[in-house]
Amino acid sequence: MTADPEEHPFVRTVREHAERVLRPAALRTDREGVSAEQIGELRTVGLLNHLAPAPYGGRGLDRDADRRIHELLAGACFNTWLVWAQHASLTGRLAESAAADRPLPDLARRALTGEVLLGAGISDVRSFPRRYIAATRTAGGWLFNGTISWVSGWGLSPALAVAAVEPASETVVTALVEVGERTRPAAPLHLAAVAGSRTERIVLDDVFVPAEHVLSQRTLERTRFEDLALASDARGHHFGLAETVLRELRETPDPSVRAVAETWRPRVSRIRRTAYALADEAAEAGGGTHRLAERLATKVASGEALATLTRALVIARAGRGLAGDDTAQLHARSALFVLVQGQSADVRQAHLAHLADRQESR
Repeated sequence: MTADPEEHPFVRTVREHAERVLRPAALRTDREGVSAEQIGELRTVGLLNHLAPAPYGGRGLDRDADRRIHELLAGACFNTWLVWAQHASLTGRLAESAAADRPLPDLARRALTGEVLLGAGISDVRSFPRRYIAATRTAGGWLFNGTISWVSGWGLSPALAVAAVEPASETVVTALVEVGERTRPAAPLHLAAVAGSRTERIVLDDVFVPAEHVLSQRTLERTRFEDLALASDARGHHFGLAETVLRELRETPDPSVRAVAETWRPRVSRIRRTAYALADEAAEAGGGTHRLAERLATKVASGEALATLTRALVIARAGRGLAGDDTAQLHARSALFVLVQGQSADVRQAHLAHLADRQESR
């Protein structure tokens, strides 16, 4: 691990782009949506393949440096971060396949070089059997059918990574799906948060997936075990958003507002250290339920911190904080999204139990 991620040249490059380009445009991006031009700028910076192996142009980042990049992007423009982050996680997965010398389809190679931005539709597996994308074997591959609940960056990605379930065997088939006539938006979502992320529900209508586009086939049990690590930990975007709100509180002339920042900054730092240490420990232990209660409690604490800090910023700015041209309402809505993004049943119960216990103790 690097002693200080801030010293990594690529982290410095990302910080400069986030401050110069993304942050000043964040309110407009929320209104108008992440654009193809903005994705092109991320590509130029090297953010569409930073986790790729060196032959594909990757930057050789360790876990700490990658987390810092998530913090910087989420803190500057949460909408852009959301579109980018789903692609980044997928290129990390493709990089693992490349490192293992598994054959990669051309589409995957283009994603690893940063040429192609991938969308993601993998979370519906959490809702099986109530709601899911169905996978049916057919000659030469699979047919995918169903409605993906959340796809961010719609219209910017020529392909999606989709996780579907073969019901009879409870096998999760994750594959690259090219966007075409049989992939279309359902009814508009009209999200009140991350409105600029181009997030849509997408219908898959007998979409043929060639066998060579399949990234993995795993049991449902194994998939849910691996998902615990993704859903149960407080992650970089939580702390990037918190850092931005603390910064805006600290820059306020009112001493009582600055006092909120001074009180909460060390608390957020402690939560961040704990979250990353627990996530690292869980990864080294093979993931799953390792110290799960503590990881969930830390994620709840990060959500509580964001709710408190964004509420303080709205209060500090009074009525103008609710105006569409004020960042207070933007950050408050982003914090609401954090509470439900990647939400598993365990995470939901941990949040609700904490709120119920807090109320009973009063």
